[in-house]
Amino acid sequence: MSQAKKFASQADLEEKKITFSQISEHAWAYTAEGDPNTGIIIGDDCVLVADTQATPAMAADVVRRIREVTDKPIKYVVLTHYHAVRVLGAAGYGAEHILASQDTRDLIVERGEEDKASEIGRFPRLFQNVETVPPGLTWPTMTFTGKMTVWLGKLEVQLLQLGRGHTKGDTVVWLPQERALLSGDLVEFGATPYAGDAYFQDWPQTLDNIAALKPLALVPGRGAALTTPEAVAEGLNGTRAFISDVYASVQEGVKAGRDLNAVYKETYAKLQPKYQQWVIFDHCMPFDVSRAYDEASGHADPRVWTAQRDIDMWKALEG
Repeated sequence: MSQAKKFASQADLEEKKITFSQISEHAWAYTAEGDPNTGIIIGDDCVLVADTQATPAMAADVVRRIREVTDKPIKYVVLTHYHAVRVLGAAGYGAEHILASQDTRDLIVERGEEDKASEIGRFPRLFQNVETVPPGLTWPTMTFTGKMTVWLGKLEVQLLQLGRGHTKGDTVVWLPQERALLSGDLVEFGATPYAGDAYFQDWPQTLDNIAALKPLALVPGRGAALTTPEAVAEGLNGTRAFISDVYASVQEGVKAGRDLNAVYKETYAKLQPKYQQWVIFDHCMPFDVSRAYDEASGHADPRVWTAQRDIDMWKALEG
């Protein structure tokens, strides 16, 4: 491993090509070569947006693409989970309601400010025009537990908590009439899952629960839109394999009594050949292994990441 890796994604300055594509009759995908995706549902009388981009300035490009295909009002914003890079653009949509699981709101209360400072430091390029983010945090106006149905005219949209994985508050957006799904960061495609706030032992079952819906199309958290059942299966299987591989390696190291630094180096070496080509692999691995080490050591819930903890961890593992 290189001894001079720049922290997280601070060295990632390359602009990505945006794709705005229709994946089913009512669902669209805003994707950017492995940068965070946004899902859009255009109903009979209004629009729902899931995951908002990192700043209102960046959200403006999503709005511009939406306006190319519809003039219906953007009434709902859904937070599939709470990470700053996913939610701080919410103000840019002028939505009437911001929807999230109650578990996600609880995470905002517990760690929202720390997450904001942490993520802006990790990935400056994704926070273009960060000064456009309003002061404070992004708060839902409505929360739910388990399931919530939103009607866009006659179009049924289900918000489902299918289990913990990427965070404890993960929500998927499901269109049962056309079997299209917006997964948030529970599913990635050609991109390394970030698992710093994850539940490793729960995540594979949650992916199985998504698979049980038999989606025909899926917008992952990162990576290209998946528009066939085969592609959906590939996205689910790839995410499941990565999470399982990380946790198995870390668990083995913990059981052998090795410290975090040794377990990180072992796990990186094991996973590098299979996953290094995935977007943000080097960014995610220190955070992922740190969380897996905690979970395998008996810490059931993720610890709060702060900007200082980020730097301290990175220096310890990559310095």
